Amino acid sequence: MNDRSDTLGRDVIDSLEGEEHHLKLRNLRLSDYEDVRHIMNAVYKGMGGAWTRKEFAAQINRFPEGQICIEDNGRVVAGAISLIVNYRRYGDQHTYDKITGNGTLSTHDPDGDVLYGVDVFVDPEYRHMRLGRRLYDARKELCRQLNLRSIVAGGRIPGYERHAAEISPEEYIDLVRRQEIHDPILSFQLANDFHVRRIIRNYIPDDDASRGYATLVQWNNIFYEENKPLIAHRKTVVRVGTVQWQMRRLKDMDDLLQQAEFFVDALAGYNCDFALFPEFFNAPLLAEFNQENPAEAIRGMAQYTDEIRDAMLRLAVNYNINIIAGSMPVYRDQSLYNVSYLLRRDGTMDHQYKLHVTPDERSYWGMQGGDGLRVFDTDIGKIGILVCYDVQFPELSRLLNEQGMQILFVPFWTDTKNGYQRVRLCSQARAVENECYVAITGSVGNLPKIENIDIQYSQTAVFSPSDFAFPHDAIVAEGTPNTEMTLIVDLDLNKLTELRQEGSVRNYQDRRPDLYRVDWHGPGDN
Repeated sequence: MNDRSDTLGRDVIDSLEGEEHHLKLRNLRLSDYEDVRHIMNAVYKGMGGAWTRKEFAAQINRFPEGQICIEDNGRVVAGAISLIVNYRRYGDQHTYDKITGNGTLSTHDPDGDVLYGVDVFVDPEYRHMRLGRRLYDARKELCRQLNLRSIVAGGRIPGYERHAAEISPEEYIDLVRRQEIHDPILSFQLANDFHVRRIIRNYIPDDDASRGYATLVQWNNIFYEENKPLIAHRKTVVRVGTVQWQMRRLKDMDDLLQQAEFFVDALAGYNCDFALFPEFFNAPLLAEFNQENPAEAIRGMAQYTDEIRDAMLRLAVNYNINIIAGSMPVYRDQSLYNVSYLLRRDGTMDHQYKLHVTPDERSYWGMQGGDGLRVFDTDIGKIGILVCYDVQFPELSRLLNEQGMQILFVPFWTDTKNGYQRVRLCSQARAVENECYVAITGSVGNLPKIENIDIQYSQTAVFSPSDFAFPHDAIVAEGTPNTEMTLIVDLDLNKLTELRQEGSVRNYQDRRPDLYRVDWHGPGDN
């Protein structure tokens, strides 16, 4: 048999009552039968005791990878038995004997879609060492590795015998779920992210403690992919590059595009999937217009926006990189807007209007906010874009989160450190509360004699949620303040998926829509 212990766990040294324990997670072997028999006879004394050696051999021979144990100094002290089934063949009202082939696993189907939990047993002397949790975690990892839809099991409720005269099994399960009653099996399953689908009657008829009832419990594999493609498979680790842009005097449009191409080329050379530019990165072009009238100057600069957008779309295609082209002014129908463009490497593009304009943008330029918000599909997943001030309004990020956003891009322009801190701290909050990544970048340097956009302050950064799978300070990386540079980071989207289902806290799942919600009243797009 192929011993997969290296992939299932590692040696762990624990201390218990002065003894030294050497715990190892591995697959069961035929030679482990006597240890298994000893445990099962102790655990199932009133329910028939251990399997026969022949039954145990059949389990291992049919599905060796699914039979897992923990040994201590060479002796098996806990084990878990499972098989794969095509669950549709059995349905929810099955019995233990029917779905397990009377314990022989003759029903095992390598082409099935569900890992079925047959049994978990722990030597009574080791029950306080949380070995059951290790076995459950190993099962979950096996389910992921085999790309199975879920783990399903029929769970006994042995604590029910103390309450059967007063309450129904449905009431009992509800009280266990609310932790008003402790059940040695169901409470453990709920604590390990299983949920109860329904009650099964006569699951194990001679299970007197459960009165023949069982809970049908399920854990969903959030990484399951049906008919996983061999090519064109969506990446789970995404490389993001940000550009901390130096404001400098430029002769003309060609100078601006040459500088933009320099950074696109550099980030594409590191195989980045995204390049993020700052808000108003094209501000040097303002120098061509009348500085005594800032509103007139920025409307003049807006005439270049389409040309810059189209040129950067060509860069996205030529360099095989998705570009968030910061933001640029757009003037249409006698209204001035601030717009960010998503330029995809497949040649398509989208845009996000800045929704909230600052008092300064309103008074100096006569700018107004857009009225559309949406998540964008890309070849790596769903992203959102909020321009500068918009990230300070948490409702927007929550609405994007509800549409499946995984990465939020925030191009900004700030002139002082306190302005920058508002963007930074709010971006960090958005990453935590929405369980997503947030990338921010701005511009640095000065533009003498350009009214209302003359000084800059920036420190580019990428933020993550705050949990064990992420950096301890929830900062993936950050650049040097006020220095022209790029920042390149790898973001694991699987970690977000796992966090939302199994994290220490689950901000999205634990919302109270019965008490509050965020509603969108505007159109989907400008």
